[in-house]
Amino acid sequence: MSNTTKENIIVTGFGPFDKHLVNASWESVKLLPDEIEGINLIKQEIPVEYQHVQTNIPKLWEQHRPLLVVHVGVSSEAKKITVEKCAYKNGYIKCDSAGLIHPTGEASLDGKNCILTEIDVDRICNRLNGTGKIEACLSEDAGRYLCEFIYYTSLNVDSSRTLFIHVPPLNEPYTAKELSEGLIEIIKCALEQILSNKEQCICVL
Repeated sequence: MSNTTKENIIVTGFGPFDKHLVNASWESVKLLPDEIEGINLIKQEIPVEYQHVQTNIPKLWEQHRPLLVVHVGVSSEAKKITVEKCAYKNGYIKCDSAGLIHPTGEASLDGKNCILTEIDVDRICNRLNGTGKIEACLSEDAGRYLCEFIYYTSLNVDSSRTLFIHVPPLNEPYTAKELSEGLIEIIKCALEQILSNKEQCICVL
């Protein structure tokens, strides 16, 4: 795949919070290469804070105009890489890592109550499970905390180019390197879909 102009993929992981003093999401994201399939990877560590997400995630979209945005978070309940199907607008009542509660409990003043990603998550899950190296599953409940909050924020910008991935804590059972390799497969599979859809749109025009 060749690109005459440099395109971008944004991948975020979260910083420390609660008992996750070393956050598996950022530890795996920061091991990603600087490019995948010739496309630039912009890796960002995000504080577990509502205000930061609400202010800065739309700015990242505007600044970099990414082909794909993949948010990654850690879940103590996850035993596999978990691909989230959707995010809800309401219900954000937990304190963030700054000790603050969101003033409205809503991820947006507009937008649908629930937004589903338009990326084929079944295809992504099947691809990961087919590698024989790492297991994956799907979820419709991203947790109504910063993980789901950031997911809704980006889905509300463009649901055709947004994914959220939950990873287990480190070494339960996967290392940061193994999680990072799983993320690479996810990014490649999502990218194939997006570029294929883009080519189909050009053909129709």
